[in-house]
Amino acid sequence: MNREMLFSARARSMKRSVIRELLKLTSNPEIISFAGGLPAPETFPVAEVAIATNKVLWEESSKALQYGSTEGDARLRQDLVELMKQDGTPANPSDILVTTASQQGLDLAAKIFLDPDSTCIVGLPTYLGALQAFKSYQGKPVGVPLDDNGMIPELLEETIKKLEAENRRPKFIYIIPDFQNPAGVTIPESRRHEIIRIAREGGYLIIEDTPYRQLRYTGKHEPTFQSLAPDCVLSLYTFSKILLPGFRLGWVYGPDWVIDKLVMAKQGTDLCSPPFNQAIAHHVMASGALQKGLSKTIELYAQRRELMLSCLDNHLLSVPGIKWTKPEGGLFLWLTLPEGMNTDDMFHAAIQEKVAYVPGSAFYPDEDDHRSMRLNFSYSSEAQICEGVKRLGALIHKSLGS
Repeated sequence: MNREMLFSARARSMKRSVIRELLKLTSNPEIISFAGGLPAPETFPVAEVAIATNKVLWEESSKALQYGSTEGDARLRQDLVELMKQDGTPANPSDILVTTASQQGLDLAAKIFLDPDSTCIVGLPTYLGALQAFKSYQGKPVGVPLDDNGMIPELLEETIKKLEAENRRPKFIYIIPDFQNPAGVTIPESRRHEIIRIAREGGYLIIEDTPYRQLRYTGKHEPTFQSLAPDCVLSLYTFSKILLPGFRLGWVYGPDWVIDKLVMAKQGTDLCSPPFNQAIAHHVMASGALQKGLSKTIELYAQRRELMLSCLDNHLLSVPGIKWTKPEGGLFLWLTLPEGMNTDDMFHAAIQEKVAYVPGSAFYPDEDDHRSMRLNFSYSSEAQICEGVKRLGALIHKSLGS
């Protein structure tokens, strides 16, 4: 019996997450890993979570340990309204759906929008978790190149016209506008308006994925796509990078006609995100721990960003043709090697040298960039950043010489 044929065509097309598989290789404590998108554990508000957990268990157990509404805890949704307003984005609690982190938001969006062979627009490169979600519903992501200011509107317009001419009209435009994963670039306001114009003229929905927005270290805050065009933008948020990844909580905000479908899709997936976690998150936010912790997190990550950039200058600036982004925030930077070099081929050699990264090919729909790599600077200590970049630099010089 061919067991593979028992699965649906959708299941047969699924692939394991590249990063999750790479992280298995980097579990050796001797390996300095720049591969994951992990927050620094020292930023976790452990004491505040302990206090909130006790409060929920002793005062709210009958509700918090029960099933909850699909839309999410009403108190938490009101907290999220206030958080979004502080960021310049007016919001209504009725248009918020609490999700099991933003990855579920991506999965649900793919579920309600993508048919087999449906196209959608993504950046080149883009978040591999989004590619995995879209492809798992047999969607066909089509890439639009980025530059130092994010997705290029002229190329977006050209790509859409080409797809429409081929009767392959894309279902949505997926964008990570702030400190993009993996490239680290941010779309300036003028370009945001251009992208919105293109979307409105064509009747397209923009999916704005914004997990790192609050983590800005330099420069000025740009307005959210949601605040500029609430009628045609669906926004995805998460607590994973700004509070705790272990909560597995996020939220989706957008037009009511989209949220309604997402609620139905979520009911077929998990009924509701954990009410217990939501109640704890509410009390943690009410204590002020989120804003207080963000200040410390930003200070720590800004230092680590500066250190990694300085170390790259020290060890790799002399390599002709090499370049890397200098993100104003977030968790990642994007390093591109000279022509002819291949980060896929180098990866296992890097593991032997006890340093790890994610090859750039993982962030392309057709896995066709082999010169780039994503480096994370939030998780490793200062000493590990210095030593890890030193090891990486030595490997690149060695590979270039050979």
